Parts: sequence; structure tokens; C-alpha cells
Amino acid sequence: MKISARNVLSGTVKAITPGVVNTEVVILTAKGEEVVSIITKASAESLDLKVGKPVYVIVKASNVMVAID
Repeated sequence: MKISARNVLSGTVKAITPGVVNTEVVILTAKGEEVVSIITKASAESLDLKVGKPVYVIVKASNVMVAID
């Protein structure tokens, strides 16, 4: 896999919550942090995601939101 993104984290799928259109995927990174992503149900099926499967989290900086109280 070769990509231009610089923010790539390796991890494993911790949980999957499928919906009618979208699927929530919780990924546990190698450093023990959780990342939650919403992807299409079709994408989750195409990737054959299952709990325990090794995956990569790719974060595009322009799509990250930061908030404070």
C-alpha cells in the first residue's frame, strides 16, 4: 500500500456496529488508543472487516475536528 497521507496508524478492529447504510468501526491502535470511524456498509463488507482483523487508520488532516468545552 502506497499513499500520500502522513497520518497512518496501525491497529486492530475492536468492535463493529453495522447500520442500514453506515457501519461504525472501533479500532484499537498499537499504542492502545481507540479510533472510531463511520464508513459505508458496502465498504465494511468489501474490506471484510471482522473483530481482531489488522487494519490501518489513515487520517486526512483536513477532515479532523478539534473541540474544547
